[in-house]
Amino acid sequence: MKANLYPKIPLAQAVIEIFRQKEIQHIVISPGSRNAPLTMGFTNQEGFTCYSIADERCAAFFALGLAQQLQKPVAVVCTSGSAVLNYYPAVAEAFYSQIPLLIVSADRPKNKIDIGDGQTIRQENVFVNHIIFSANLTENVSEHNDNIIVSAIETAILQKGPAHINVPFEEPLYETLLAPTYVPKVTTSAIEDAEFTLDAKFISEWQSAKKKLILVGELLPNAIEQKYIESLAKDESVLVLLEKTSNLHYPSFIDRIDTLISTFSEEEKLNFQPDILLTFGGMVVSKRIKSLLRNYQPKQHWHIDEIRAYDTFGCLSQHFKTNSKSFLSQLLAENNVVESKYQYDFQAIWQDRLVKHEKYMSEIPFSDFKIFDFLSRHLPENIQLQVSNSSPIRYLQLVALNKTIEVFCNRGTSGIDGSTSTAIGAAVANKKPTILITGDISFLYDSNALWNNYIPKNFKIILINNSGGGIFRILPGHQETETFNTFFETSHHLTAEHLAKMYAFEYTSVQNEPELHAVWDSFISNDNRPSILEIFTPEKINDIVLLDYFKKL
Repeated sequence: MKANLYPKIPLAQAVIEIFRQKEIQHIVISPGSRNAPLTMGFTNQEGFTCYSIADERCAAFFALGLAQQLQKPVAVVCTSGSAVLNYYPAVAEAFYSQIPLLIVSADRPKNKIDIGDGQTIRQENVFVNHIIFSANLTENVSEHNDNIIVSAIETAILQKGPAHINVPFEEPLYETLLAPTYVPKVTTSAIEDAEFTLDAKFISEWQSAKKKLILVGELLPNAIEQKYIESLAKDESVLVLLEKTSNLHYPSFIDRIDTLISTFSEEEKLNFQPDILLTFGGMVVSKRIKSLLRNYQPKQHWHIDEIRAYDTFGCLSQHFKTNSKSFLSQLLAENNVVESKYQYDFQAIWQDRLVKHEKYMSEIPFSDFKIFDFLSRHLPENIQLQVSNSSPIRYLQLVALNKTIEVFCNRGTSGIDGSTSTAIGAAVANKKPTILITGDISFLYDSNALWNNYIPKNFKIILINNSGGGIFRILPGHQETETFNTFFETSHHLTAEHLAKMYAFEYTSVQNEPELHAVWDSFISNDNRPSILEIFTPEKINDIVLLDYFKKL
């Protein structure tokens, strides 16, 4: 039972009590002095689960992983100065991935800013370009302060994004009380659910169109009801393309977009060009589908999202501000099926691609692509799969995956920073066995993620080490020069072995396919402590194997 100590500073009491009443339960704290009133309050009050993570960048991504899974706001709390700037990568990711995150930064009083005081920067509105609410509190408690704290929390929930609460404190910072001296006025805004009605003209246009393409980006598992999935599958005029992060499954839906479209002939591109493109879900990984739809634009592009729509293909014609369930329930209310060969034509191409895919995969040498082929066949069912950016998420797009596996990736900004920290936070919140697939550069970049006391024993990392940023070998401009190797690929000879030892991870490494087969079962079954499987692949054949794949299709 906690002692229920309160910070002596009334403003800190207000923040903590409002968070309690608004049911903000998870608080990720980085050590510091200026944030001591908040730290003492949160850690000595009932109702809060607090985590101590020293590196602010890791702390913010850990909180992002928690919020990703909980779909509720999670708070990160830091001291003044440059500490808050380290939150920015996760703030940007939360903004573009529509994840509620509360950034609580302790600050110096206004009269201490820009006078040469230590650990002091201009913190107010510091995230202005990637924030949905900035609450700049004044030092003395007030109803105005209370209201903007409430507004920050409510906005983060309603608009699904990051909100910043900047809290100035004057010393002394460490004094506590057994009872609060200030009780904030906590109000709740009246939220009216605007009922969405789909105009009959859109239903008519949908029913009459003979080529309808649905492209689905990031979605939470079970976001679409099965009856709508089946209705779309039965419509011959509808072709559904899925990202792996869509967590959507149906036998006739195609979840390896690049495998299907990469070698289209001119005639196939023209036939593929849709009358209506319907998109929902978050960011799309496939650069090829973006390029194809920009060059062969649909007559109409409709996007479904409660908050925002991006004109990704240069032809956005309609943004339906609602959720996919509400939209599809009205769009598909009448089961009018249009006579069309659209789905049939591309299913025929798809079946041919699958045969060629299997043949190619059976012939390739040990490489990054071969690893993903192995993983597609051997990953256990019913796990949460976190994937780092750059090569890993792109390779995953090209292989089959068991439908019980949930897939997550930080695709808001597509950065390699924070992938491991996010995965650990997600593993803590989800409780499912969690596996992170990551590349060596992403892993090394976020190695402080392992400096974390909350990592579940069954958390596993599959680290694919090809001695550098292998994706740059695939991109245009690759030349075997010192500049390329040093400044693009960032070639190295580092391994995770000593990091694993330092952070008490079980460590295994393999250098070929027989070794991988030999250790796999023990790696998967070991739940005694977190583990890393480091797979070393040849640095200089991965790009050839991948590029030849598209030629052979």
